[in-house]
Amino acid sequence: MTLTIQEIMDFLPHRYPFLLIDRVLEFYPQKRVVAIKNVTMNEPFFQGHFPGAPVMPGVLIVEAMAQTAAVLVVHTLGASAEGKLVYFMTIDNCRFRRPVYPGDRLTIEVLKERNRGPVWKFQGIARVEDKVVAEAVFAAMVREDT
Repeated sequence: MTLTIQEIMDFLPHRYPFLLIDRVLEFYPQKRVVAIKNVTMNEPFFQGHFPGAPVMPGVLIVEAMAQTAAVLVVHTLGASAEGKLVYFMTIDNCRFRRPVYPGDRLTIEVLKERNRGPVWKFQGIARVEDKVVAEAVFAAMVREDT
């Protein structure tokens, strides 16, 4: 199953400039999701990170992983996710392996490790041209939108 940007916006509350995934390429409920982010020079963060040597901030790569995971959670929960948001809880074993530049296509793979009640744990790997650029283990909680 694939999702377009319009369908992603049905699942996530994020909007430009903070919506950091452009398309879902693969989706396996309760298991795995693969999304992409097309990184362009027009991204607002490149104005200050770094002028003359633009690099995508690592924390935004991790945020893209979290948004990818949120699509997995919301789609898996279906109607029971209505009126709820997915909040970051923890980030562990995060490693940044290579810089991400304008023109790169970031491929984000998120695997669900487990979930207990409202808490979900994931492993995320971000790649550019099959080379790992970042990886992390992270958790999120599904909560009522307040």
